[in-house]
Order: sequence, then C-alpha cells, then structure tokens
Amino acid sequence: MPDKHLSTQFDSELNSVSARVMELGGLVESQIRQAIYALSQFSAESAQQVSDLELRVNAMEVEIDRELSSIIARRQPTARDLRLLMAISKTTANLERVGDEADKIARMVKSIMAGGASRALPTSDLRVAAELASGLLRKALDAFARLDTKAAVTILKDDDLLDTEFDGFVRKLITYMMEDPRTISSSLDLLFVAKAIERIGDHAKNIAEFIIYIVKGEDVRHTSMEQIEHAVK
Repeated sequence: MPDKHLSTQFDSELNSVSARVMELGGLVESQIRQAIYALSQFSAESAQQVSDLELRVNAMEVEIDRELSSIIARRQPTARDLRLLMAISKTTANLERVGDEADKIARMVKSIMAGGASRALPTSDLRVAAELASGLLRKALDAFARLDTKAAVTILKDDDLLDTEFDGFVRKLITYMMEDPRTISSSLDLLFVAKAIERIGDHAKNIAEFIIYIVKGEDVRHTSMEQIEHAVK
C-alpha cells in the first residue's frame, strides 16, 4: 500500500501492519455477515458466533496498536509516513467499533427472540440497510488498501443514502409500535439494531476521511462535500 522507502525493512514493516489491518477488516466483515444472518433468520447460533469473534477483534486491535507504537518509536517516520501510521491506528479503532456494533446487533437479536415477537417484526428493510452498510465498509477497506481518494469521496456521498434508510425505518417503526403496542419492547430492540447499522456506515465514512488525510494531508472531518471534493483535486 505505501510508497517505497530507502529502508527496505521499513517498507516491510509498513506492508505488514497494513496487511494486519486488512485482516482485521475481513474479520469484522465476517461479524457483520453473521449479524445480518442472525437478524434475517433469528438465529441464536449465528448471534453467538458474532459475540465469539469479538474477542479476536479486540485482541487484534491491541496487537496492531502495539506494532504501530514500535514502528514510530524505532523509525521516527517523516510527515507523510506519520500520517499513514496515525490513520492506520484510527482505522483500526474504527474497525474495532464496527465489531462492537455487530455484537450489539447480535445481542439485540437474542433479546428480540427472548421476547417472542421476532417473526412479527418488520426486519426486511433493516436487512437492506445492513447490506448497504456492509458494502460501504468493504469499499472503504478496498479504497484504503489502494489509497484511492476518488473512491473515498464516493463512500462519503453514499453514506447519505444509509442515513436516509435509517430515518425512513425509524418513521416506519414508530407507526408499527403505534398500531400494536404489544411490540414496543421488541421494536425498541430493533431500533437499536437500526442505529448500530447506521453507525457501521459512519465508521466506513471515517475510514474514507482518513484516506484523504493520508494522501492529501487535509483533515476533511466536519467539512462540506464541496470542500472535500476541492481537497482531493
């Protein structure tokens, strides 16, 4: 992923830690897939698998951070390389939080199943949103591997679609609860699921912003799309 340096060993270390981030991303994607399946099938087994993976995700985050600290201490990287290492650290943190959101979905699925109202709930819309969020994360990881700023901008735009899906689902869920108050408890669990899905999209967006920061040296957080597009030109 990074450019070549005079130090072959430094290149090797950067490539190694970048590969570890991609490995972590794959693990988190697996969590999301299992969480979506648990939601669509109300599968307690799949929900438990998501929670089991959480321990591996947490351990890998700690390992990557330790490796990054070692590289910074030993190599004293230049400005661009330091940006890269900082962005890798922040990306790792965001991936770990995506894992947290997947685990939250799994826990809410278990709670809904325990409430006995699972089959009556409107979950089909959520599955669409979950696939969209998972797709955003996959695109963000691919763009990060290639340091593709144009793809990063596309991800930032696509996140708005997920926000729209979330807002529409909340309105639908409120109507659903008003029509059948007996579903309020399980519907609130489903609302937490929807929020977790929306947050996965936010973390994908954060990763896209880090890509622009690495390549352009511009911090585009909390800026307009017009400013972001100007920064990547």
